[in-house]
Formats: sequence, C-alpha cells, structure tokens
Amino acid sequence: MTLDELIGQSGEWLKGIGPESDIVISSRVRLARNLARFPFLTRASDAQRAEIHLAVRRALDKLGLGDNGHLYVELEATNEMTNRFLLERHLISRELANGSGDRGVLFNRSEMLAVMVNEEDHLRIQAIRAGFQVHDAFQDLQWLDDQLDRELEFAFSNEFGYLTACPTNVGTGMRASVMFHLPALVFTKQIDKVFSSVTKINLAVRGFYGEGTQASGDFYQISNQVTLGKSEEEILDLIDRVVPKIVAYERAVREHLIDKDRLRLEDKIWRAFGVLKSARSISSEETMDLLSAVRLGVNLGLLADVDMSTVNELFILTQPAHLQRLEKRDLTPGERDAARADFIRKHLHI
Repeated sequence: MTLDELIGQSGEWLKGIGPESDIVISSRVRLARNLARFPFLTRASDAQRAEIHLAVRRALDKLGLGDNGHLYVELEATNEMTNRFLLERHLISRELANGSGDRGVLFNRSEMLAVMVNEEDHLRIQAIRAGFQVHDAFQDLQWLDDQLDRELEFAFSNEFGYLTACPTNVGTGMRASVMFHLPALVFTKQIDKVFSSVTKINLAVRGFYGEGTQASGDFYQISNQVTLGKSEEEILDLIDRVVPKIVAYERAVREHLIDKDRLRLEDKIWRAFGVLKSARSISSEETMDLLSAVRLGVNLGLLADVDMSTVNELFILTQPAHLQRLEKRDLTPGERDAARADFIRKHLHI
C-alpha cells in the first residue's frame, strides 16, 4: 500500500454507515503509552527519540504490521503537504504533523487503526469506527495494546496506572471521543446548551480536528477529560450515557424544524446545494458549511438524489492537501478554490 492509493477515496469511518450515522459520524478511542526504559519525549535526547522509533518499528514488524495491508510513514522524511494530508484524514494529530525528528505513523488500509510514534507520548494507538461504536473501537485496540506491551514494556505504576507525558492522561491513558454532526442545534442556536451540559460532567468539546481546533461544518467532538481513577469501562459507559441524549436532542430539533419552520430550513439546504452545483471558486471553510446543510438535507429526505457517502467523503477530499496531491503540485489559494469547486461538481454528478 502507498499514500497515492488513498487519493480520491476515504477511510471506512466516512462511509455513512454504522449506528446513529445520520448524526454520529465516528467513534474513536486513543491510548497514550510510553516505553518504560526511556524518558518522556520532553526530556529525551535526539538519540533516544531515534531509539524509541526504531524499537517501535521492530515491534510492529514482529507483530506482522510492517506490511500486509499496512503502511508506515516516516514523517521526518516527508514534506509539509504529506503531513497535512495525513492530518486531514485524521490519521495523525497536529502535534505529530508539526513535530520534528524521528517520528511516524502506521495505519491499515481501512484507516480504522493507526499507531503514532513519538507524538506527545512515545505511542498513541488509535481505533476509529463509523457511527456510534465506541465499545467496538476500544475492542479493536485491546489486542494490539497487549501485544505491544509484551514487546516493549510500557511505563506503568501500580498506584497511578499508565504514566504519560501530560498528567491529564495518567491512569488509563485513554481518550474516547465521538464526532457529531449537529446542524439543527447550530441552526436554532441551541448548541451552547449541549456544551454547557457536557462540560459539567467532565467531558470536553472540540472541533473537527480534535484538541485545539475550532468547529467546522457543524462537526463537534465530545470526549472524556478524566483518565485517572476511572477504568476504561467507566469512561466508555459515561460516553454511552451521554451520546444518545445528544442524538435525541438533535433529532427532536430536526423534527421541530420540519414541522414548524420547514420553509426556512429548505431554503438554507437548497441555497447550499445551489452554490455547490454552480460555484467555480469556493473556499474550504465555505465548502464545509454548505456541505453541512446538504448533509442535513439528505438525512431529512429533502435531497433525494445525493449519496450520503459522497457528501461525507467531500468533507475530507476537498481539504487543501488532498486537492494538491490530486493535482500533484503546489497550488496557490486561488487555484485551490477553483480546483475544489470543480472537484465538488464532478463528485456530485452535477
């Protein structure tokens, strides 16, 4: 598998399938781990970083993850566009993309599993599933977590649990997150009620690309903040209790709009669709906003001839680095906006 094989397609988690997929885009679980015999990266020398990187690569190869439908990308040897491309696909974090020195990422063809090396911690192991499947995502990680621990020996304290570079990750080292599409709550200006409620129970609200990012296209990620003193099951159970309530709230508002404010809702959706089918130049930010309205229209049955998986994929495939890899060259902002508009028209078959 090569990076070029990913161009023009998306990961399985964007296929528009899975439980509650009209509102829940994906479920992700990420584990932070560090090798016991090395210092945290904040104190590690360049030589130690290189040794950590090599040790993890050898362990992954020993587990049969060096090939066979998997790809390992050494980020020190890539350029900024490639790093941005991987970030846009949610395969790496901003910290790993913007880092330096020996570091990399392994992922499988479906992009449901990824292992980041030398990010904030020595390892960040990630599983992502379409729709609301947070327990399944955690189960996807358990075998790999156990096998890597046997090969590498993770830093662990009987008192505190897994030791991590950031104190907020100590304990399970686990972040479970769910990505929602909440256009009705945004449209009716009720989204702040959700934020207020979830923060009171120690859940964090983040943007489309996770920590430190802004909301885009009415997408929001909600994840646990507390890892110490909580078991993995307790964290997952908290997510389990909260997600259905948010889903029900969004659905209730959608139904209310259809019943009480249908004209204004249809106008927003069809205006968005009209711009997308006509535009010859369009920015990334505007594309996200318009696609959000179109996605809502498809889910409500107001746009019958648009495929949901195509709309989902366009959120990723119209990002700047994806367009430049498709064109096989650097593009100016103006060229990207023109290429984006052309790409959208072709993929919506308009």
